[in-house]
Amino acid sequence: MRILLIVSAALAAILLFLLTSASANTALFAGQYRLLLGFTAAVATTLFGLVLWQLRQLWREHRAEVFGSRLKLRLMLMFALMAVGPGVLVYAVSLQFAVKSIESWFDVRVDKALEGGLTLGRNALDYLLADLSEKGRAMALDLGDASGVARPGQLNRLREQAGVQAATLLSAGGQVIASSFAERATLLPDLPSPAQLRQARQGRGLSTVEGDAATGLTLRVLLPVAALTFSGETQVLQLSQAVPASIATSAESVQAVYRDYQELSLAKSSLKWMYTLTLTLALLLSLFAAIALAFLLARRLSAPLSILARGTEAVAAGDYSPRETVSTRDELGVLTQSFSQMTRQIDEARAQAEKSRAETEAARAYLESVLGNLSTGVLAFDADSRLRAANDGARAILRDDLADALKQPLNAWIRHLELRDAIAAGCSEQSGVWQREIEMQNGAGVPQALLLRGSRLPEASGGGCVVVFDDITQLIAAQRSAAWGEVARRLAHEIKNPLTPIQLSAERLAHKLADKLTGAERDMLERSTQTIVNQVEAMKHMVNDFRDYARMPPPQLGALDLNALVEEVLGLYETSRASVTVDLAAGLPRVAGDAAQLRQVIHNLVANAEDALSETAEPEIRIATRAEGRGAVLSVSDNGNGFPKEILARAFEPYVTTKAKGTGLGLAIVKKIVDEHHGQIEIANAAPRGAQVRIRLPLAA
Repeated sequence: MRILLIVSAALAAILLFLLTSASANTALFAGQYRLLLGFTAAVATTLFGLVLWQLRQLWREHRAEVFGSRLKLRLMLMFALMAVGPGVLVYAVSLQFAVKSIESWFDVRVDKALEGGLTLGRNALDYLLADLSEKGRAMALDLGDASGVARPGQLNRLREQAGVQAATLLSAGGQVIASSFAERATLLPDLPSPAQLRQARQGRGLSTVEGDAATGLTLRVLLPVAALTFSGETQVLQLSQAVPASIATSAESVQAVYRDYQELSLAKSSLKWMYTLTLTLALLLSLFAAIALAFLLARRLSAPLSILARGTEAVAAGDYSPRETVSTRDELGVLTQSFSQMTRQIDEARAQAEKSRAETEAARAYLESVLGNLSTGVLAFDADSRLRAANDGARAILRDDLADALKQPLNAWIRHLELRDAIAAGCSEQSGVWQREIEMQNGAGVPQALLLRGSRLPEASGGGCVVVFDDITQLIAAQRSAAWGEVARRLAHEIKNPLTPIQLSAERLAHKLADKLTGAERDMLERSTQTIVNQVEAMKHMVNDFRDYARMPPPQLGALDLNALVEEVLGLYETSRASVTVDLAAGLPRVAGDAAQLRQVIHNLVANAEDALSETAEPEIRIATRAEGRGAVLSVSDNGNGFPKEILARAFEPYVTTKAKGTGLGLAIVKKIVDEHHGQIEIANAAPRGAQVRIRLPLAA
């Protein structure tokens, strides 16, 4: 656009110069004016098209509400008015001046003066020519009276008397008979043409003015010279006289001016129209060029503001990348460069902040990853005892997502009351570090033992405290199991040895005394002896159970079909009074286990469920298997009375039972077998009634 405008402006200036030159030069005006006028009109049309195109672009920007369009419109209008006002004034004055000047050129007085000067010159030439003709007639009469032989001699005398510059006597055929010159340098006379000779012989003579102002005007007079005899030849006298140079120059100048004046007078209306058109085209060129230049100036002035506006919008949108600048040394250029430098510095600062934030986020993610993968529960509280964060370990231990506890103070908790009270008491201590061990029920209603450790957070980080706790239920159970195993081993060793002698001694006494006693005494002896034997047998069974619990061999793990093992054990309970419902998952993966021990586990669980349903009207046992993650789950449930609450926390301890004749070692043995299989066992009361035992075993590799 800029290049096109510069080219158009240069062409317009050149064409205006040529058009002005053509208007001042008549020859160039007549030959090249139309061509120059066409080129000038074409350039003016091009500039007009550029102006229209720029106006259209500006209007589109204004309708689109592009920033800077209003400013460019105002600047363009101001620049255009600054150009149009003086231009129109100069155009009007110039046009009036040109028209008035042209009218003054053709004033009546000038016309009369030129005609008078031209007439005066002609009269002067006519006078000189008439005087020369009179002298020639006098000389022709004198020569006519002389004989043919005497005429050449008389010619020189007559020329000198008449004061003629050159005299020549010619024959009828144009041959020189005699000649006489005032100047000796002239050798040959200027001979007339045959037509002039013929005209001179036939008429009363011929008078002409020959030559021009540049070469000099010459008066030529041809007169016939009569012969003395009737049969004589008529001769012709030629007189030549040079017109004075001043007269010739003045006459020629007046004639040329008068001729030009007449030509201009004929082109008076055309000249007015062409001058008017020239001025109009010059005005249009200047106006269009001024408007186009106003567009460029407005765009150049608004460009830095547009850059700043776009940069401001980008910064407001969060884009701090370096902005484009205007490579000028004025205030606007310096402003855009300063703005670009500012955004670059902000971008660098933001990049540094982003880097720091990324490092902080990485550290936070690392800490969250560590906390998230900790099996230990972590709870963080602020200075107002509001829960700020809890890791996945805490949720898993408590069997609660803690969604309603987040951002809540401790005294607003409605669950985990034992944990709440322990944390509140520990965080209020002044020592800063504390430890507690509590027993509670988790979100699933399962009793568990927790070991809590807490410490106060520094005041620089906002204060508060952090609590770390572990589920030590399994640890306590393992400790108790180990203790009971040691007790069982020692009891089995200390009790089993005297049982056989006691039994043998009682049987021997019965055998020795049976024949010596009669009646009631004999019956009493038999009853006492039988009681001793029965109790000894019961103690033997109890000691054998203690021995099995204490000396259970390690499992021989292999890939087992859990569904097949369940069906095998259930074959022993086909005659059971309880209704057994089986829901075995199809395609259950094999588990890693010892068939004999897992068979004992299933048998114990089903037997316990059957015993628990002894007083239930419609006993029902439900056995199900399913895949869960990388393990298989076996669940055995019934619709009995369930576990008493005081039993749930200690159900896997030896001698903990609700049966009148049970030893309390069944679930303890099941727990030990499951632990040695690296599995998990859970017990709970089912809704609306009943109990459920859930065992999770790892899959076989």
